[in-house]
Amino acid sequence: MIELVSDTRCIECNICVKACPDNVFDAVPNKPPVIARKADCQTCFLCELYCPTDALYVSPIMDADDPVVEQDLIEAGLMGGFARAMGWSNAKPRGTHTDPTYRMFEDRNP
Repeated sequence: MIELVSDTRCIECNICVKACPDNVFDAVPNKPPVIARKADCQTCFLCELYCPTDALYVSPIMDADDPVVEQDLIEAGLMGGFARAMGWSNAKPRGTHTDPTYRMFEDRNP
């Protein structure tokens, strides 16, 4: 379940809003998105995977509204931890150019 959107790490790109298949987030002008429908989260991790700044934390084991402390998550290396575990480091800024699967998107007709 989605537990945290970091106000300090979020760059307000709203990729998480677009990636979420269950419309859990609401975009807010000039602010980080808010978790508007937490109970609808299916813990698919798509928001965390696509976040370019590791500003989200999804927990596969938290069901209730147990409080999370961002600094504790950072110190434990959990912010963006699922993405790293899945090998998505190439999806982060300054990394996709080395991923050969992106070649399919290159313009072949200059």
